[in-house]
Amino acid sequence: MGSKLIPVLLFSVLSNGAFACVSAESESNDAESDADGPLCSAQAVAGNIANRRDQDWYYFNVDSPANLDISLDHSSGDDFDWHLYDASQRLYSAETGDRPEAASVYVDGSGLYTLKVTRYSGRGDYTLTVDGIPDTGGSSGGGSSSGGSSGGSSGGGTCELGARPDKPGGLTRYMTGSEADVCVEQGAGGLLVMGGGSDVDAAFTRRVEPLIGGGDVVVLRTSGSDGYNDYLMGLLNADSVETLIVDRPQHANDDYVTWAVNSAEFVWIAGGDQSDYLNQWQGTALQQALDQVMARGGVLGGTSAGAAVQSESIYDPDGVLGAYSSEAVTDLCHEYINISSGFLSTAIMQGVIVDTHFAERDRMGRLMAFMAGLPAGIQGVGVDEATSIFFTPDGSGVVDGAGNVYVLQEDAQTSRTQAQCGLPVVYEDVLRYKLSEFDQFNISTGASNVTPKRVGIDGRSSNFYLNQPYQ
Repeated sequence: MGSKLIPVLLFSVLSNGAFACVSAESESNDAESDADGPLCSAQAVAGNIANRRDQDWYYFNVDSPANLDISLDHSSGDDFDWHLYDASQRLYSAETGDRPEAASVYVDGSGLYTLKVTRYSGRGDYTLTVDGIPDTGGSSGGGSSSGGSSGGSSGGGTCELGARPDKPGGLTRYMTGSEADVCVEQGAGGLLVMGGGSDVDAAFTRRVEPLIGGGDVVVLRTSGSDGYNDYLMGLLNADSVETLIVDRPQHANDDYVTWAVNSAEFVWIAGGDQSDYLNQWQGTALQQALDQVMARGGVLGGTSAGAAVQSESIYDPDGVLGAYSSEAVTDLCHEYINISSGFLSTAIMQGVIVDTHFAERDRMGRLMAFMAGLPAGIQGVGVDEATSIFFTPDGSGVVDGAGNVYVLQEDAQTSRTQAQCGLPVVYEDVLRYKLSEFDQFNISTGASNVTPKRVGIDGRSSNFYLNQPYQ
């Protein structure tokens, strides 16, 4: 078959945090990255092949050698087949006209396996059963051990999460420092929003390090490597820094990932693609764990895409080109504008939209165009590269770094003069606060040591800025 994606895990999360055996397929499971599971021994799974292009993927975990009896039953008028894979290759295909399509297959217990159901002819219901899958206890689907733990969560001083779960196969992680969790009594926590480009050393040492008390750090991303591990380990005097490449919903729903986030004093979302973060993490156990970081006294933060997902409204260029300011101002509903919401519920970030790489990529115009299409009262926060703003839970923010943070607000004088789909955006008398290092702004109250100016955009003109908003 040639090269193949590493098999994946997809867990059903129960209310008590355990994982259930799958008993029916859930569309769309047409790709390996969307596989249903876990399959459990002798648990029949009901599925349906809807059309000639439909195929259904499932996963399960085997950590020791086993003989598996796989059976695919279907109506007499159909001819369905199944194919079993390990991490690198197809191990077996059952492609006869038998009913059921059944065979016994030996597996060496190398971790994750995937099973694909396809059609030769026909369409309709089927029943898939795999007998002989060893019982893994239902905790995290197994995988290689990541080491033990001396305690549980550090949030707010509670240590009740128990031992570190096994790492699932296919999840990439990089660990620097101690595998054991350190329980650190924390305070109120905070939120660090960074603008991309060079990271701001001072933001980590001034704002984060005093709050986490030598605790554990988790870095989240969907691609990349361990570039933050040594850097943050030194700056924060951390007990450990663990980077997790959570590149699929299956891993975002895994016990290992949520345990790591729940036990960390500081959780940092690296730069990347905010659309990918939303696609892989929204609606998962990881999203819920991220939503609790500040609430339990931890510090949450991110840079670039990792900062953009912190606000209630998120610019989400999923499947479209990134919008330039010169494009966004020409139409409130420009084809390159897509705003999502419902990811995190951080109180101080409600009614806010964040943009990054701000002055460097001239994103003032597009941020104002975004705001003009969002509910009244929206606030915009634009952060330059090599710059950050750190918020405490009461909304008090302070800036660090070489550039500026621009806060845009509406008040009674602000006018959405022309804010209709298909027309250039005219948005006037927006309050703009330009904050540099050590300047302060309270995102909840609007209090600041900086005096604002009135700015706007007029998309009818090629020179669309009103009153030079960067100055």
